[in-house]
Amino acid sequence: MMIHEITALAGKNKKRKRVGRGQGSGNGKTAGRGRKGAGARSGNSRLYPFEGGQMPFFRRMPKMGFTNANFKTLFWVVNLRDLLAHDDFKNGGEVNLESLIKAGLVRDDSRNLKILAALPEGETSLSVKFNVVANRVSDSARNLIEGAGGSVNETGTRRDRIRGVDRNSEDRTPKNQTKKRRKREIQQAKYDAAAKGEVYKK
Repeated sequence: MMIHEITALAGKNKKRKRVGRGQGSGNGKTAGRGRKGAGARSGNSRLYPFEGGQMPFFRRMPKMGFTNANFKTLFWVVNLRDLLAHDDFKNGGEVNLESLIKAGLVRDDSRNLKILAALPEGETSLSVKFNVVANRVSDSARNLIEGAGGSVNETGTRRDRIRGVDRNSEDRTPKNQTKKRRKREIQQAKYDAAAKGEVYKK
């Protein structure tokens, strides 16, 4: 057998490990728990980072710096194939957070909504008309929806609105970042002056 001959079913089902069934099995007598101690008793649920009472590794590590992990933007992601497979949308219609929650494709309104372009296997275009209102819509999904006669309205995330990004326009550069924009303008002016052999002066 070659590696390319292994099917998707290989390794799918694995026999349960039966312990405490005699010494000949290799997992008899103490059933893999060793001798005595809390780990050998029933009801033990020691957490994996527990180090026997000494200061755990994570608490010994020095903490420094800053991370934006707490401020990342979370999305509910819905593909076009999910819409086409659902009875509420198989003939087209209005696609927004409320209709998706009602259909059960999205849990609630705690996150932003993103529409992606994955279609059912073998299909390359849409045959139904969707009117989409979402925080984000991928460019490929926008092309498919508009190509089928539908419409797309990207409302943008909170971050987009703060930065002054219009998701429905061709120019999606931030308009509210005045300091960064000013720096870019100065840098571009320096490049232009250097190209002319001049010295940039404010």
